[in-house]
Amino acid sequence: MRIAVTGATGPFGGHVIETLIARGIAPADIVAIVRNEQKAAGLAAQGVTVAVAPYEDEAALTAALTGVDRLVFVSASEVGKRAAQHENIINAAKAAGVDFIAYTSLLGAPTSTLALAEEHRVTEQLLAESGIDHALLRNGWYWENYSSAIDTARATGKVFGAADDAKVAAAARKDYSEAAAIVATTDGHAGKVYELAGVPALTYPELADAVGEVIGSEVTYVNQSVAEYQSVLESAGLPADVAGFVAGMDEAIAEGALESDSTDLQQLLGRDTTPAAVALAV
Repeated sequence: MRIAVTGATGPFGGHVIETLIARGIAPADIVAIVRNEQKAAGLAAQGVTVAVAPYEDEAALTAALTGVDRLVFVSASEVGKRAAQHENIINAAKAAGVDFIAYTSLLGAPTSTLALAEEHRVTEQLLAESGIDHALLRNGWYWENYSSAIDTARATGKVFGAADDAKVAAAARKDYSEAAAIVATTDGHAGKVYELAGVPALTYPELADAVGEVIGSEVTYVNQSVAEYQSVLESAGLPADVAGFVAGMDEAIAEGALESDSTDLQQLLGRDTTPAAVALAV
């Protein structure tokens, strides 16, 4: 069985490959699809097949996927460009004869109010129309998304946000990437939709407690308006458009966009998900 992984030099794709190898897939049977061959030198040194194929280059993607049985389709990182990039990957997979795709989507994608959701909805529809067997891995938030709060907490003793008392059912990045590798290496997943969420879900005050555990001192959560939170982020050095995007995420989170009682992730992993304090301490 030959398995390809997109975004293979990123932290998610890289850990998928680590897990594939740990699960007994020979490195030579793994295709790492990358933009930058130099960044993939470590993978090549392990014997992994490296294919340079930017998401914009459908022909290169088709060549990279030729002979591949299963694809771990890690969603692209360029928000606003992903629908077109993802269409290229799906078209290439179809042309190359890929049998199965595991796609990393977003928790509750069909109804999510998160700004990231629309491109995932488009991609899910493209997959449905492709005729390729696939599974949707609707990933929740990574605890690592809050890693920047650690330095702020060290400096101020506070974690800032605009999510009120909503809960975030997050997990560590490695939990989601391990689940993707499991789906790619086992049978029976075609047509499945997995809502992947961590347990326990935490409120932002509880997240502040986890940050305090990491830094070894008490941390409190300061709830703000979206505008106030955006101002804090800009003061921390984020460009205004990025700060607005991040603060806007908390508005959707406050409405419950990242709450879930699904145990799909734990069932796939066969274990509990990684606690916030453990994920943030890495």
